Amino acid sequence: MNMKDFEAGKYLKQYQYKSFSPAYINHTWVWHDPKVNVLLEKAIQALGELNAFSFIVPDIDLFIRMHIIKEAQTSSRIEGTMTEMDEVVMDQNDIAPEKRNDWQEVQNYIKAMNHGVERLREFPLSSRLLCEMHAILMDGARGEHKSPGEFRRSQNWIGGSGLNDAMYIPPSHVEVSNLMNDFENFLHNEDIDVPHLIKAAIAHYQFETIHPFCDGNGRIGRLLITFYFVGNGLLAKPSLYLSDFFEKNRNSYYDALSRVRESNDVLHWVKFFLNAVVTTANKGKDTFQRIIQLKQEMDRLIAQFGRRAENARKLIYRLYSGPVISISEAGEFLDLSPKAAGDLIKQMEDHNILREFTGYKRNRHYIFDRYLEIFHA
Repeated sequence: MNMKDFEAGKYLKQYQYKSFSPAYINHTWVWHDPKVNVLLEKAIQALGELNAFSFIVPDIDLFIRMHIIKEAQTSSRIEGTMTEMDEVVMDQNDIAPEKRNDWQEVQNYIKAMNHGVERLREFPLSSRLLCEMHAILMDGARGEHKSPGEFRRSQNWIGGSGLNDAMYIPPSHVEVSNLMNDFENFLHNEDIDVPHLIKAAIAHYQFETIHPFCDGNGRIGRLLITFYFVGNGLLAKPSLYLSDFFEKNRNSYYDALSRVRESNDVLHWVKFFLNAVVTTANKGKDTFQRIIQLKQEMDRLIAQFGRRAENARKLIYRLYSGPVISISEAGEFLDLSPKAAGDLIKQMEDHNILREFTGYKRNRHYIFDRYLEIFHA
């Protein structure tokens, strides 16, 4: 189908409202817009350059963990969860009681992402995998009573206080099963010649349009993009997440999705999506370059630690996967006495590697500020 001829769907009269019934997507897609070709070329190049860091950065999985934390924080923020990056890496006991619900939602997102990453090694991206991640996302959080891990069996809506003033009403729940079957078939249809980046763009639009879960659709739909890239070999590691771009351009993001449904303008959405990939991949390359520079600086600095250098090096590697630690945690990790662990932490604090942030006299926690700042940028 030529994108300019695409008809996104139609509104169907329900009891006291109209829901949007989207067209199926499992077919070939073509276009005659030169700008799509240019953006597609740029996106492929940017993804390839980002992917190269997965092979040249030693112990890349250490740093991927922080990418996952950043994605969890940003994607949850789009949905109104107000947890900052430094709070995400803290222990629950260090979070103000009134912010713990938000903190828990971000932690669930991290668990869901990690589960998906592990499962992708043996299991294809599918409705089943999305349901597994959704169950983890909703576990013990504010959506725990909204059918976690199951496609909805009732009508939902986006925006407004209810169906009467909603900004968008997705398809009726009776359509969800067939729509998701078509969606999954599209993901794995090797008989249609559609570039993976175009497939990912259309798949994300369709998932958000179907809105198959009662809650959590935005977060699962954004995870879908990264897992599609990894599952189809565009990325060796889950190193690209578009939530930061979508959050910074939130109005344009929602407008681009809405324009498909309201005006059949799928070309506008595809160009927005490809631009998001280019921008995010280039930012990801900068992040890895800064990580490499910091790691080299830390290696040179720690080499001056004398007999503590080896333990300091081990501790730094531990901090790359989670930049907050206590003296007792350091002692347990390194098999050191409390005094020896405290002396090492003090030396790292004196060299401005770590900073104590609790102000407590006991159970003090230290943060690797310079590393965390890379993901704030």
